[in-house]
Amino acid sequence: MAPVTQQISEIVDCLPEAEQLLVLEIVKRFLPDDAATPDDIAAIHAARAEYARGETVTHDAIDWN
Repeated sequence: MAPVTQQISEIVDCLPEAEQLLVLEIVKRFLPDDAATPDDIAAIHAARAEYARGETVTHDAIDWN
């Protein structure tokens, strides 16, 4: 049996281009998202500032029920 990546490639090659684009978008969803966006960086800075000011909630203060 051929390697999985080769099998996937052969199957995708049989699809019409519109369906290939759909498969591409689905596969992209499985890729890790490690790139921090400007919004991510702003949120990190805001959270660090809140933490530095003591504006945190302890684990025990949360009603987990």
